[in-house]
Amino acid sequence: MAPVVSTLRAGPGAGARARPLPQRVLEQYLLLLRLYPVLTKAATSGILSAFGNFLSQIIVRVRKKERCFQNLNLTGPLRYAIFGFFFSGPLSHFFYLYLDHWIPAAIPFSGVRRLLLDRLVFAPAFLLFFFFCMNLLEGKDMAAFSAKVKTGYWSALQMNWKVWTPIQFININYIPLQKP
Repeated sequence: MAPVVSTLRAGPGAGARARPLPQRVLEQYLLLLRLYPVLTKAATSGILSAFGNFLSQIIVRVRKKERCFQNLNLTGPLRYAIFGFFFSGPLSHFFYLYLDHWIPAAIPFSGVRRLLLDRLVFAPAFLLFFFFCMNLLEGKDMAAFSAKVKTGYWSALQMNWKVWTPIQFININYIPLQKP
């Protein structure tokens, strides 16, 4: 039987001493991460991926001076939610667990080695996998996948390295891994 997750209420008699709602939500989220780490990360990744796609559609429309919410493609966020939930969240969870196993903190330059493995092996492979999955979710054939890789993969990977390398440096070196 699964453990019971407490509610967001501060409890009886808390009154004026009740913790702020954002703090209670964060506590609940951290509890879910401890109880159900893969499912929580999968759901988080799915929601954030869908939101990111939705937001990018709005930004494109604003730049084109179009109405923000007119004719939004709702299948885009759905595809991203599927990818985030079934692939991105779970794969990232297990990759970072194994990264800690493959390169223990006790060895010299472990942070740099982990960052290099993440950026030079995981990121390129994961991006290619992302292109492949999106191609399938969009109902396109392998010719379309090949064309997308030829025209967009290298620029997307370079942007990935520019944007995510500093964040991954912090993540790998300063954010403690929650081990089961």
